[in-house]
Amino acid sequence: MKKLGLALLMGFFLAGCGTAAKESEFWDHDTMYKNWDHLRYSWYGYKNPSPETGKESREQGWWGKPMEVNADKLKDTTP
Repeated sequence: MKKLGLALLMGFFLAGCGTAAKESEFWDHDTMYKNWDHLRYSWYGYKNPSPETGKESREQGWWGKPMEVNADKLKDTTP
């Protein structure tokens, strides 16, 4: 009985992980970083972003597909 419960739990866990990976489009990319500049920024430059790194990110397409956002639906995070 315990083995059956464990097998079911493991099955649900793996199904959930597969669904999450599919929804995130993780498998649509052959690498995690767009290029070496993106890797360097992600590892070291994120603490001190500059206008130059912003320009590089736009020109090289680091951040994936742009999305339309309705500003009225954003949460207010100001204290």
